[in-house]
Amino acid sequence: MAPRFLRELIPRREKRAPGSVVAALRSLTWMHWIQFWSGWLAWTCDAIDFFAVSLTVTPLATQFHKSTSQITTAITLTLLFRPVGAIIFGILSDRFGRKWPLVYNLLLCSVLELGTGFVNTFSQFLAVRALFGIAMGGIWGLSSASALENLPVELRGIGSGVLQEGYAVGYLIAAVINLTLVAQHGWRVLFWTGSGISFFAAVIRCLVPESAFFLRAKEQEMAKGTNTSQKTKIFIQETKDMLKRFNFLSHGSQDLYPTYMEVTKGFSAHDATVATIIGNCGAVAGGVIAGWASQYIGRRLTIVIFTLLIGVFIPLWVIPTSFSALSAGAFCIQVGVQGAWGVIPIQLAEMSPPAFRATFPGVAYQIGNMVSSASAQIEATGGANFQTTIIKDGVPTPEPDYATVQAIFIGVVAAFVVIITIIGPENHGSHFETHKAAFEEGGGRDDAVADNASQTSYHENDEKSGAA
Repeated sequence: MAPRFLRELIPRREKRAPGSVVAALRSLTWMHWIQFWSGWLAWTCDAIDFFAVSLTVTPLATQFHKSTSQITTAITLTLLFRPVGAIIFGILSDRFGRKWPLVYNLLLCSVLELGTGFVNTFSQFLAVRALFGIAMGGIWGLSSASALENLPVELRGIGSGVLQEGYAVGYLIAAVINLTLVAQHGWRVLFWTGSGISFFAAVIRCLVPESAFFLRAKEQEMAKGTNTSQKTKIFIQETKDMLKRFNFLSHGSQDLYPTYMEVTKGFSAHDATVATIIGNCGAVAGGVIAGWASQYIGRRLTIVIFTLLIGVFIPLWVIPTSFSALSAGAFCIQVGVQGAWGVIPIQLAEMSPPAFRATFPGVAYQIGNMVSSASAQIEATGGANFQTTIIKDGVPTPEPDYATVQAIFIGVVAAFVVIITIIGPENHGSHFETHKAAFEEGGGRDDAVADNASQTSYHENDEKSGAA
């Protein structure tokens, strides 16, 4: 028999027929797929710009005549200001719907990405990145709500994994752009290209109908005769009720990785980017597999298993000196890191007050980013104090030992994550789509289930979405 703590990690689930997942997949309509992939695309755009800084630390340091540690201040500022955006856009989404707040959020990202490519001083660069942190902060909560709330419960685990790995795909796209266009035209083109992709994502979301969940809630309120002013008052009251009860792993393993490959291991910028691409292939695989597994063994147990994998692969990630071995280490470590992270969207959605699925998960997620905002700076500063010697042109040269710093940093964080996950809560299989919206009276309570008579099937909701 399994140990008690392990048995407690596996949630009690209602019995489902073996073919329930297959049946759920077959029940999906084209509207379900469009809603999901539009949210996924928005989250991918977020990653493209964020990692544009990580991939261009060296040319940015040359451009602004700053050290690596000083350049990583921009990463810190972006992460610090994300909770502000999560609160602003999360509240707008829970009050007015998923569609237009996300459209405006993406357009704001596009404008700031474009502006980043035109800055001429380091102060301007930091200012734009701080503002961008606010814009980026809203994307995750709105994307996850748009993507997951329209999926059947049986598919939300794997949907969570695929959604979260939009971040790894965004990193991949940024790395490919860095490998091709940046090599010929300079670092600015990476931000300009990202701006165009964000604009494209905004256009796509503009064309996709509103979430069926919100259409249902609005129809109910219209039937009751509730006007806009009354909805706003109700929303404010329910927000107060919710608040009364109210990520070091990812950033530590990614933000300074290209610099680590170039400085500590002595590889070219081209090889460092290729290794980044290989690592993110592992991230995509890990996220999808973990999301799928969490539907059967639970969210917490899945996170624990994949976090333990991180510890297993840390030596392969930092000890080898050959490109092939280090690339394999990058692949394996990201399977663990993003496998654990792939469960986070659905875990937070199931644990949040149902009516605040854009605000609560988004703010919780971005507060984690804020806490971990100094990851790159910590590693850069640690590297400056831990020295190693590499051979450059036949001459032994002292360089920052980012390998040791990253290994210690990620190992400590992984151990902490395992402990916190084991003692944390879980609400596996929550039917949050049946609850009231935030502008409906009673929506701020966890037990605020919508009237059964108002519930419609996915197909009926999709037909209403298409007509909206």
